[in-house]
This record gives sequence, structure tokens and C-alpha cells, in this order.
Amino acid sequence: MSARTASDQAVARHGWVRAGAVVLAGLVAMVVVAALGLWAAGATGLPDNAFVRVVLATVVAAVGGTVELSGNAGVFAESRAELTVIPLSVTLAGTFVVAEGFLRPLRHRAVAGAGELAGWAARIAALWALVLIGAALGARQTFAVDTGNGTLSAVTDLLDAAPKLGFTTDVPQTVLFGLLWLAGVLVLALVVSRGAPLPGRLLRFQESVRPAAHAMVVLLIAYVVVGVVVALVTAATRGHVAETFAVILLGLPNLVWLALTLGLGATWHGRVDGPLGLPMPHVLDQVLRAPDVSTLNLSTLAEHDGRVWWLPVVDAVLILAAAFLMAAWSPARMRAWQHALHLAVALALTVFMICLAARISAHYGLSLLGIGDLGGGLSGELLLRADLWPAVGLAALWGLVAGFLGGLLARPVHRRGDVGAR
Repeated sequence: MSARTASDQAVARHGWVRAGAVVLAGLVAMVVVAALGLWAAGATGLPDNAFVRVVLATVVAAVGGTVELSGNAGVFAESRAELTVIPLSVTLAGTFVVAEGFLRPLRHRAVAGAGELAGWAARIAALWALVLIGAALGARQTFAVDTGNGTLSAVTDLLDAAPKLGFTTDVPQTVLFGLLWLAGVLVLALVVSRGAPLPGRLLRFQESVRPAAHAMVVLLIAYVVVGVVVALVTAATRGHVAETFAVILLGLPNLVWLALTLGLGATWHGRVDGPLGLPMPHVLDQVLRAPDVSTLNLSTLAEHDGRVWWLPVVDAVLILAAAFLMAAWSPARMRAWQHALHLAVALALTVFMICLAARISAHYGLSLLGIGDLGGGLSGELLLRADLWPAVGLAALWGLVAGFLGGLLARPVHRRGDVGAR
């Protein structure tokens, strides 16, 4: 077979129709998860038929796009708002579908050319950019804020200062961050998949990179599965079924991966004030509802609920299991100290990603005649951020210990030969 014929066949396998199917499947998955989560959260009751646009805004936020909140309250007043949050359940759904679609035509092959992979990714990226533009343009809405029937309502009616809140998107930033998200998903798919072909020059890295990366994906999914089980049990025993499903479909990874970092000993800082709140366990809400920014770690949580000391135990069990799997998937010639280094780097990068993706910042307030925030229920603040580098350092330390132990435990089950050959 000539090189030209092989190239033509590669183009046929990775053509525009197949790329369109991958993009459409990813978009549908994210829209469905976002819509169901918002429906469970009661967003269908938003005024002015804003539900569809809120779903699009959620999808934009899920891929790292920029959603800007704005508002006004007539001539004499103004409302101000800001929001930074990634609904990781929606992100996770899109990641799995897009990654699977990207890898499917590459299966059953040992090697793929760099040009072939770049062309296949470029087709998906071009169509994904069009989807991002459409979603960003559609995710725009303005609706009135109900001020109730009290004094504030009378004042705002008298001064024609009824507050309105809207949201819009920054299209260039949405496209930029959305394409960066897509690039991360495609690269991660190639790195994690033990059967995906790589260019010949990169084959030597798969023995050290792929087992560790695959083990980290298994670890993150395990935490999500545990979180789903706990959430369903809680809903069955304590009620609040709709709220529970809203959390599962919108932000469950935000919570369980936060718990992963806390179990490692990481420290977060946050504050919850006013009607805004996180879909979180009661103990987190207790710690964060304070006059000033609160410190969130195992010690502060244990003051309200001693059961949080189980988090390091869960971390130890699941991380050691991931280390065992990583070592079992690695070539038999690798030593325990090599497994320790590989897992330390992988876990440190994983925690780095969690600390960036799980950050939350939100504020909304109404100011009348330039005097403060009014209305009690019309103002609030929500903040959550990690001490990044200490958390990454703790993750590396845990990875060193767990990787070494996992390498020792996996010695009896090691298979001979290289990962690529298997």
C-alpha cells in the first residue's frame, strides 16, 4: 500500500463527518447533564423563559468559558455581581464523551503519525470552536429580581429602581478557554488510554506516564462513585431528593475532589454570606459561615463533626489501591522507588488541577443611591480557594509513600514485557 493511499484512508477514518459526530455527542452530553441538574435545582421557574440560556451558560462555564453577571436597578441604584465556578459534573460528562469519540477510530493500532493525530484533532477543534461561539452568543439573558412586598419593594418602585440581574459571556475568552479545555481533553485521552496509538518518538514515554495517568483517572472516578453512593443513601434516608440530584448532576466532583485534598491535609479558605450558598454538607456550611474568611481543613471541620477524620483513611485506601494498579500495569523491571516518583508527580499534578478547577468566587449586591448593600436577601458572597502549593507538596509526599508501597505489593502480580507490547 502506498503512502498516499494510507493517508487517504486515514483522512476517511478521521473525516469531518466523524469529527462532527464527536462534537455533537459531547455537546449533547453536557447539555443533558446541565439541563437535568438545573431542572432538579428548580431553574425551570426562572422568569422570561431563561432556562435554556442558563443551560447554555452552564455549558460555557463547564469548559472554562467566561460568564459575566451584570445588573442595574434604575437611575438611582445599581446591582453588582460576579461569579467564577466550574460545574465539574457537566465538565466530566463532556470529557468522557469527547475523549471516547476521539480515541474510537484510533483503536487496534500500535502507532499513529503525529500529522494524522494533529489533523484529526484540528477537525474536532474547528467544529468545537463553532459550538463555543454559538453557546456563548446564546447564553445571554436579563430578568428582574423579586424584592418581595416589604419596604425595599416600595422604595424601589417609587424610585423606579427595580433590580435586574443578567448574565452574558465574553465570546473571545470563551472560545480561547474552551479550545484549551478541548486540547487538554484530547492530550489526556492519549496519555491515559493504555491502548491508544502514539507517534513513534513518544513510545518510550508510555511506560512511565500512562500507568500513572490511568491510575489517577481511576482514583478520581472512584471518588465520584463513592460520592454518588453517599448522596443516594442520604437522599433515601433524609429526603431532599431534588436537591441531591442537583448536586450530583452539577457539582458532585467539586465536593468529592475537595474532600480528597482535605484528606491529604490541604487547607482551603472560604466564606459563605447571605442567601448564596454551596451545595455542600452542613458541616462545611457551618465552618464557612463566619464574619471573615474561614480556614477549612481537617482540624476546623473536626470541631463540628469528628467523622471528618475518616477522610485521611479513605484517601489512604484509595490512593494505595491506585498505586497498586499503577505498579501492576507497569513493566516488571521497574523498581519500587520508580513507582514512588511516578505516583508523586501524577498525584501532585492531579491535586494542582483540583485546586484550580474547584475554586469558587461569587458576589451579588444591590446599592441604592451609592449607599452600601441593601435588602438583606439581595446581597451575598461566596468564596472558596486552596493554599495551592502546600496542597501540591502534600500530594507529592503521599504519592511517594503510596507509590513505594504499591510497587512492593504489586511485585507478585507483575507481568513480563512492556506496557506497549501488552
